[in-house]
Amino acid sequence: MAEVKVPSLGESIVEATIGQWLKREGDAVESGEAIAELETDKVNVEVIAEESGVLTQILKQVGDTVAIGDVIAVIAEGQAPAASSESGSSTQAAEQKPAAPSAPQAQAQAPAAPAAPQGSAQQVSVPGDLLVRPTPSLRRAAAAQGIDLRQVQAGALGLGAQPQAPAAPQSGAAPAPQPAAPAAQRPDEERIRMSRRRATIAKRLVEVQHTAAMLTTFNEVDMSRVMEIRKRRKDAFREKHGVGLGFMSFFTKAVVGALKQFPLLNAEIQGEDMIVKHHYDIGIAVATEGGLVVPVVRNADRLTFAEIEQQIADLAARARANKLSLEELQGGTFTITNGGTFGSLFSTPILNAPQVGILGMHNIVERPVAVDGQVEIRPMMYVALSYDHRIVDGAEAVSFLVTVKRLIEDPESLLLEG
Repeated sequence: MAEVKVPSLGESIVEATIGQWLKREGDAVESGEAIAELETDKVNVEVIAEESGVLTQILKQVGDTVAIGDVIAVIAEGQAPAASSESGSSTQAAEQKPAAPSAPQAQAQAPAAPAAPQGSAQQVSVPGDLLVRPTPSLRRAAAAQGIDLRQVQAGALGLGAQPQAPAAPQSGAAPAPQPAAPAAQRPDEERIRMSRRRATIAKRLVEVQHTAAMLTTFNEVDMSRVMEIRKRRKDAFREKHGVGLGFMSFFTKAVVGALKQFPLLNAEIQGEDMIVKHHYDIGIAVATEGGLVVPVVRNADRLTFAEIEQQIADLAARARANKLSLEELQGGTFTITNGGTFGSLFSTPILNAPQVGILGMHNIVERPVAVDGQVEIRPMMYVALSYDHRIVDGAEAVSFLVTVKRLIEDPESLLLEG
């Protein structure tokens, strides 16, 4: 017999949630086969059987929280019973076991409650309000189930209540507080428990707003020249590199160029120290069915446009397929998020702690703008930089965003500064 334990989940992750069982009790399993999937704060992890045999016991159910080393199942030696024997035993058991009575039959067969002996105050059925002295919480519970307390005998709600005379009030004694009952749920409402990832995202976003002095500055970028380059080069680029030429490579290069000029936006705070990083690992926010994840493009300053696009495409595809490793989600120094893919015109991105800067891209909209004293229609994008004011001053943040704007509006300069 072998115990199946929760494996090591990666740096800083000590617990997980049972996401799904890939095998059922009684199933045969092979050594090296995945039998369950754990959901952690960042990625899903498969639990692999270390021995072959039969999954005889599942000790943790879907939704249960487990820690590293917890035993979640038991595998015994042997083989799963053949389908025919299972069918035969089931049939035999069904023949030996009498059929369960229907609800009316069960009521008819149920033994009548024994008559209460005379003089027994605890067993007497008393009509009206003397039958049960319901508390407010009991009234709410009965109302939720459509039960008329005046028609029920004491103890019928499973509360063990007994009829009793009203207690004499004690002078000066405050009534005992009753626990608040949850609000009744309407039939057209649905209660869904948050996944571990969604709950962690919620917790961390709130923590950031409570621990960082977060401010946001805005600007707008004329996307004319980038769009002209993409239009002219996209077919040859895809044919040569096997990936499309998107906006993310331009913005990644522009961010790297701006970070080199304003290094405090590529830092983090540890206690009273600032850790300034001279490597450029850019997180790219990706929306998935389970929530937002931020895989990291490592050493973005050393990559070509094609390499950046290839890495982003690969990371995004594996993020949506839930195939990212924990290492691919850790260690970013700055984050870019693109709400424009969903049509967002303007937003305030929230910091991806412990980073101190995040750039938000938005939808491109043609708008009239003044160019050399003339009104022209240009494709414009609003951009937003959220930053931690504890170490980044306003002038530095504004200058960073102006640098990004300048580099995007002059794409050739990205070859030199990005």
